[in-house]
Amino acid sequence: MTRPLLPTLAYVLLLALAVAPASQAQSQNQDANAPILVEADRLDLDDRAGTAVYTGNVDIRQGSMRLTGNRVEIRRNAAGELSLATATGERAYLEQQPDPTEPVVKGWGRTVIYHVAERRVELIDRAELHQGGDTFEGGYLEYFLDRRVVQARADAEGVEGNQRIRMTLQPEQQ
Repeated sequence: MTRPLLPTLAYVLLLALAVAPASQAQSQNQDANAPILVEADRLDLDDRAGTAVYTGNVDIRQGSMRLTGNRVEIRRNAAGELSLATATGERAYLEQQPDPTEPVVKGWGRTVIYHVAERRVELIDRAELHQGGDTFEGGYLEYFLDRRVVQARADAEGVEGNQRIRMTLQPEQQ
């Protein structure tokens, strides 16, 4: 027996932006329970493969989370849980406020990959990350949302040429 398409689509979308289990920050729980708003020109859903591909000025929002790009692909694992969200475009974008007391984290790249279980974001090619007043730029940036760890490289797979790392760190306020 096959599952109905619309409930499956809603489930995929819910998982796509559900950002944390109940033990994590309150804003993350609010994100997971917030309504999901999706805008795109086209949707191709493959229920058996566990993929949903949105194309054409895609804008997905849920709570403090926002993911945009020319194309966004969402993948589920065998258990039906979201495992990966990949946005591509000239300036694909991801933002989230990991904690109500922290500033919004904003990231750009030609490719933005959100690894849901790890709460890890990869920003690839013309990558840029803003966390409070601190900024990081380069060919490849990897950001761990919970640990607030940034790893940067000038070149990596998918990066055109060598894009040197640049960062601006604001002094701590006393």
